Amino acid sequence: MKLNERHLMQLAAVLDAGGVSEGAAMLGLTQPAVSRSLAMLEDRVGEPLFVKGRRPLQATPLGMQLAVQGRTIIAASRRASDAVQGFVRGTKGVVRVAGVPFFMDAMISQMIGEFLNQEPGVTVQQSYMNLPEMAAALEAGQIDMGVVPIGVLDLGAGFEFTEILPGRNIVACRPGHPLMRKRPLEAQDLTTYPWVAPLPGSPLMSDLQMILMSIGMSDLNIRYSGGSLMSVVNVLAETDALAVLPYSTVFAQRKESRITVLPYNIPQPNRSLGILRRVNVARAPAAERFAGHIIGAFDNLKHVIRRHERAVIWGAEAPADQPL
Repeated sequence: MKLNERHLMQLAAVLDAGGVSEGAAMLGLTQPAVSRSLAMLEDRVGEPLFVKGRRPLQATPLGMQLAVQGRTIIAASRRASDAVQGFVRGTKGVVRVAGVPFFMDAMISQMIGEFLNQEPGVTVQQSYMNLPEMAAALEAGQIDMGVVPIGVLDLGAGFEFTEILPGRNIVACRPGHPLMRKRPLEAQDLTTYPWVAPLPGSPLMSDLQMILMSIGMSDLNIRYSGGSLMSVVNVLAETDALAVLPYSTVFAQRKESRITVLPYNIPQPNRSLGILRRVNVARAPAAERFAGHIIGAFDNLKHVIRRHERAVIWGAEAPADQPL
């Protein structure tokens, strides 16, 4: 026997509200319409649903059992409505974000945590990718956005890039490194100590080559390579090795005081950190809400990073408008 789910919902509402008029008001229906539905339900099951002559209304044993099912349907309907409203507002759903490892670990992961605290109905699925893999994943619809450092010439057709932080690289080392006490710092000083190489495929690899060209060297003494950001920090903190890192990643480690900026100006990349998305495609509201959170967080953070950078005593003073 198939029963009309709407009739079961109306039965539950009438019993919970204590009367037909009250139950109709709860569901946004008229009293005559609900009365007709209950009469149709009784005809369908062939049994009375209410004890006759009782006020307030009292359900028969069968009426009580059917009302339980009606309440389940009402609860499911409300959850479905909440899910739709949450999806439209961006407070419920899944965000698929990919990013380059060092930036994701140093900066973005903390912002993800803050976002999850603000939006308990949203799930974030994060993965590590460099630009080529990221572009392919965006085109395939496998991710909603990427967080990546990119130059203007690297932006392909069909993509939109929102800058969140201008590019700025530095040479990083431990606070007690011998070069931190040397003045003035000269190019050949950088060749005296071992280096940590960036991850394969990282834009930092080409930046390291730029440093080599600027100091007139063809090679550096690479003693460690392939590690995560935390691994690189640990190696720098325990040795006299040097590494080229984004300034913001060193800034993110400032409270631990395990690595610092070597005040030597190096060639800067012509790129910025930002959010990469497809154009002319439907975007999940939760993903748009997350992107807005990241953009807002960096709007507040970039000024703090700039003040922190200006506190560094550079070998050659950096211009006031120098990018981060």
